[in-house]
Amino acid sequence: MSTSKRVSALLLLTTALCLPGQLLAQEAAPDTAIQNEPADDADVAAVEPVAETEEEFEETEVSVPGGAIVVTGRRRQDVGRASSQVVSVLDTASIARTGEGDIAGALTRVTGLSTVGNGLVYVRGLGDRYSLALLNGLPLPSPQPLSRVVPLDIFPTSVIASSLVQKTYSANFPGEFGGGVINLTTRAVPDESFVKVSVGASGDGETTGGRGYTYYGSSYDWFGFDDGRRTVRPALQSYLDSGLSIEDPDVDQRAILLELGDPNLILLQQIDELPLNLSGGITAGTSFDVFGDGRFGVIATASISNKWRNRYITSQTAVNQDLDLDSDAREFVTDNRILVNTMLGFGLEVGEHRFRLTNLFIRDSLKRASLEQSEDFQNDDTDLTQNTAWFERQLFDTQFTGELKFADLSIDLRAGYAQTQREAPYEWTFRYTRSNNANDPLGDVFLNTLDPQRGGAIVAFSDLTEDLYYGGLDVSYQLADWLGLTVGGAYTDTQRLSQRREFDIRAQGDYPDVFGAFRPDNLLGDALIELGYDREAQDAAGIGPFSYTIFDTTGSDPAFEAGLEIKAGYIQARAQPVEPVSLDLGVRYEDALQQVIPLGLDGLPSGSANTTLIANDYFLPAATLTWEITDNFQARVNASRTIARPQFRELIFQTYFDPETNRQFNGNPQLVDSELTNYEARLEYYWGSGSRLSIAGFYKDIERPIEVFSSFSDNERISGFANAPSATLYGTELELQWNKDLYSLGDWWESKRFVAIANYTYTQSELQVTASDVALVFPSAPQPATNYFRDGVPLTGQSDHLVNLQLGLEDLDRLSQATFLVSYSSERVTSRGTGSLPDILEDPGLRLDFVVRQGFEMAGADLELKLEARNITGRGYQEYQTNGTNRIDINSYDVGRSFSVSLSAEF
Repeated sequence: MSTSKRVSALLLLTTALCLPGQLLAQEAAPDTAIQNEPADDADVAAVEPVAETEEEFEETEVSVPGGAIVVTGRRRQDVGRASSQVVSVLDTASIARTGEGDIAGALTRVTGLSTVGNGLVYVRGLGDRYSLALLNGLPLPSPQPLSRVVPLDIFPTSVIASSLVQKTYSANFPGEFGGGVINLTTRAVPDESFVKVSVGASGDGETTGGRGYTYYGSSYDWFGFDDGRRTVRPALQSYLDSGLSIEDPDVDQRAILLELGDPNLILLQQIDELPLNLSGGITAGTSFDVFGDGRFGVIATASISNKWRNRYITSQTAVNQDLDLDSDAREFVTDNRILVNTMLGFGLEVGEHRFRLTNLFIRDSLKRASLEQSEDFQNDDTDLTQNTAWFERQLFDTQFTGELKFADLSIDLRAGYAQTQREAPYEWTFRYTRSNNANDPLGDVFLNTLDPQRGGAIVAFSDLTEDLYYGGLDVSYQLADWLGLTVGGAYTDTQRLSQRREFDIRAQGDYPDVFGAFRPDNLLGDALIELGYDREAQDAAGIGPFSYTIFDTTGSDPAFEAGLEIKAGYIQARAQPVEPVSLDLGVRYEDALQQVIPLGLDGLPSGSANTTLIANDYFLPAATLTWEITDNFQARVNASRTIARPQFRELIFQTYFDPETNRQFNGNPQLVDSELTNYEARLEYYWGSGSRLSIAGFYKDIERPIEVFSSFSDNERISGFANAPSATLYGTELELQWNKDLYSLGDWWESKRFVAIANYTYTQSELQVTASDVALVFPSAPQPATNYFRDGVPLTGQSDHLVNLQLGLEDLDRLSQATFLVSYSSERVTSRGTGSLPDILEDPGLRLDFVVRQGFEMAGADLELKLEARNITGRGYQEYQTNGTNRIDINSYDVGRSFSVSLSAEF
């Protein structure tokens, strides 16, 4: 076909694709514009001239909606260059070079990515609500109610074959695409049978061998499971099932109290020397020939890690904009985190057809014990607060993908079911108060009189279950050698049930102050509880009269049902109208219904005002142009529209405690969708040995972005969510990878290569707020947006500067690597400060790591020894407020230098 005919045909196709976009002004979703199968030699020669034919790339397999990206030994054809979108791919070798044990750590080495807290990955400094995480192209629900996506540090690198990060939107991805999509591909059909066993140990300067806190819990806690001790006891369970209020005379509060005071769950204990962190795992795989031209593979993996972490946290609050202190607290927290993973995968390759069945189970348990002393400068009291908690996060995911190829026709089938659960039984808080009053006979003693004025005992039970069903079908056809078309559809149905019950135990009447000096297990011990219900015994002892009562502080809205149903369809074309230019054009249509329904004590809809119903449909267009200017130099331009929906945890008016940020969050049922318009331009240059240089500029216009703000309730900092009027974000990215073979140095250097990987992202964002803008924050009436947001301030979660640098020496003939890793993130806002208070900032700063990997053979087995030194600079965590003159710390603590050693053997 002539060039002029190609252009004419393309104009007709473009008109057909873009017409729906004139009807609507909504955002677009992510896209992956990559061919379903590796190009043959003729195609590669036509599209990608070869300058150095000796350079080959290892196989990288990426499974995404609309077709798999498979690059198998294609000369000079790494995935990032061959793709019609802006992508970064970490293959098995790249992941291994970082030395990270989980995929979240490895992803921090990708341009524009950073992690926050436990494995939440931010793209281009945007919050996790603007990031999309997929597994084998299918969505994942999150087991953490405070996170939109699954915290990626629960995925060990041993189960991941590759990780693709796509920053430009294409219509084959869901429409919730703000900063980018992260697609993890699990291992499928191994090249040969293997068994790999690994063990490791690590420690850090703030934790290992030092003092820490814990509580007994149960005998299986070390394994991440409870032996039944944390199961809700019969009297309490009977009350929860009854649908009655706690004040109902048929509720046996005495029986409930006698069940709650289990010493194994509330008695804080000191550990003189915290142990080493230990981990171990086994991965095995095999494959064999089937059907003449097919191959069937099985991969199974299981691993466990048990880690300890100490944090000595400074937490302060201010009483005014001058940041004069209202309170000043020091909290010693010891976390014991146990992570258990298992995966069983089956893969089948028959001719050009590929099938994958993946079953994944991840259990992430956190045992938390803490002791805090705080000074209240308003009444001069000193509080001593003890917390014990157990958080179980669990993910089960089973999914099927089929990628069929019939000459010019390709069919992609996807289906999956996933369930996440989060349980937090027996979250105990005991507060003892010292009045420091010289006129008080017990003014120098910490007392807990089970009275809000001087102490308290609160226990909470949380239970969250989320089910996700997913199905998708994509059909691709190569209409001509220069034009391919894909039509696809997807359906997702997500249902969440979130329950939280909090009980405040109080003493009433003439409760003896001296009882308040008892430690928690005695304070709620059977003897005192029975005494509170025995008036004759009180009279005989000459005390009282007093009694106990339980307040159900969550009785008005104890549970919520939430659902999100999305029906989507898209059409996408990939064309090469003229030899050096290729186009990826598409439009996606999404119809979504999102709702949150409060439930009463009886489990039925309560009719409460804090309900949510969001019903929207969107046309989301996207286009990417790639121009191969020379053999080694190309340019890309992308434009798209996408959306960002409020997440369940942001909509549900229910309090959650986040053990990582050390504060509480509450949802806002009045949130609405955010809409984004995205633009990007990029230049890429490639040269020998896989070296490359790229520079890009990007711009985003966001309508109604969702921001986090902080407020106070009963002297407790509560974080909430609200739609800001609008925001803009722009920036630039620079990435360099330089591989230099050192054979010219001779002898020992003949097989060595120097590897330098550097990337830098500069980002600027601004909220746009006027005096006439309104903010909707439940349960308040509409208020001026300026009460929550200030014009010109950056978006929450956005760092101006992100830097990653890797400098390494590796052997090309055998496993031998030594790599320095440097990362830097400039300060970013974690929460808006309300009223006159400044925003809360986080300053991640500079971090230096060093990883050595050395392979050797022993007794017929291939062994790998890995040594890691992390946070060599001893950079601590800093979260604070500052007005330029004064500063207070919100959540700041030292982070120790850590060292680890691991040994793996593959047979």
